Amino acid sequence: MPNMRTLGEFVVEKQQDFPHATGELSSLFASIRLAAKVVNREINKAGLADITGAVGSENVQGEAQQKLDLYANDKFKAALEARGQVCGIASEEEDEAVYFDRDSNANAKYVVLMDPLDGSSNIDVNVSVGTIFSIYRRISPVGTPPTEEDFLQPGTEQVAAGYVIYGSSTMLVYTTGNGVHGFTYDPSIGVFCLSHESMMIPKDGNIYSVNEGNYIKFPVGVKKYIKYCQENEPEDGRPYTSRYIGSLVADFHRNLLKGGLYLYPSTASYPNGKLRLLYECNPMAFLIEQAGGLASDGNTRIMELKPTELHQRVPFFVGSSNMVEKLEQFLKDFPEQ
Repeated sequence: MPNMRTLGEFVVEKQQDFPHATGELSSLFASIRLAAKVVNREINKAGLADITGAVGSENVQGEAQQKLDLYANDKFKAALEARGQVCGIASEEEDEAVYFDRDSNANAKYVVLMDPLDGSSNIDVNVSVGTIFSIYRRISPVGTPPTEEDFLQPGTEQVAAGYVIYGSSTMLVYTTGNGVHGFTYDPSIGVFCLSHESMMIPKDGNIYSVNEGNYIKFPVGVKKYIKYCQENEPEDGRPYTSRYIGSLVADFHRNLLKGGLYLYPSTASYPNGKLRLLYECNPMAFLIEQAGGLASDGNTRIMELKPTELHQRVPFFVGSSNMVEKLEQFLKDFPEQ
């Protein structure tokens, strides 16, 4: 494969898109790449080693932590600290932001927010899971300890974002604001190879992804939209197909490639939604917008929301632009009584 480009080569090549790039972001991506390989290796042992199931503890959101949640969190945290390009991280699995106190880290320009293993409860049944990450430039002075404000930036300030999907093949998909690019892991040579350059989501799709078991708890506008999706209107492609895996990365990845809409609205149990703005919604919003789609909380562009706390939750609708706009119209036409 004479024209094969690896992730490392591609990131370096694209540095020319950033006049002020000094190589630190390339080094940061190398840390993510390394941790993804380690986590991928462990996930592929599921069923053979004692790595599945819950550990008996809960994270700050009150959710049962899986063994691989903690494993992935530790490996990504260690890899990001080791190269000295990150001054701190915030993770779905950590109660508070983690500040790295080595001298090299104190002089770092970046912070990383992450969901180390999205959909980890699906590991037990061999369903695709993923890692989501988001990179920001710190706003506190370089050389001083980072502050919580470094992490509470709106999504519009992201320098880069991406995810790793561990499935039938392992892929790393990322954006730095100049398109969305996907790299498939070749375990025979241990590298991520460019396989999907300049990914774009179709403006229209025929897939909607939502946990319909919660239908009775959804807002009226969402219920009306789901019924719209199910109506038999062949001229405009309906009824749409319902596809829900229950792993955000897997559902998002399929819809990115084929066109579709992922919905996680507010419910009676989760009036503010369930997905986290910083670890899941902002990075996915950055990716989908770069691919020509939209991401919304039903009223506002996700990346324009100002975070107020590390583990803030929001309703989340992301996918093909025409589908998101149609959903927003339903929510406007059928406000909650």
